Amino acid sequence: MALPGGITDVPGAENSLEIQNLARFAVDEHNKKQNSLLEFNGVLKARQQVVAGMMYYITLEATDGGKKNKYEAKVWEKAWENFKQLQEFKPVGDETANASS
Repeated sequence: MALPGGITDVPGAENSLEIQNLARFAVDEHNKKQNSLLEFNGVLKARQQVVAGMMYYITLEATDGGKKNKYEAKVWEKAWENFKQLQEFKPVGDETANASS
C-alpha cells in the first residue's frame, strides 16, 4: 500500500490514454514555452504522487529534428478543477545538455 505523499509507479502507463494525454500536454506546453518543435512519440513510464491533486512524473520519448530523445515531464493535475500545469520538462540521460549553449 502506498503512503500518502509517496511516489508510486503507474501500472500500464505506456498504454494509458490518460497518461498519454498528459504527456502530449507536457510536450505541447514545452514547445510553447521554449519555441520548440518536439514531436511526441510515446510514454516510457510514469509515476504519480498525491499532492493537492496529483503530480505525475512522466518519462517520454519525443523527436527533435529527426532525433529521438528521452525527457522527464512533471505535470500537476487537479482534475476536479480542470487544471493542468507543466512544472518541469528536461532531457533524461543527456550528459552534454549542460555543456552546449
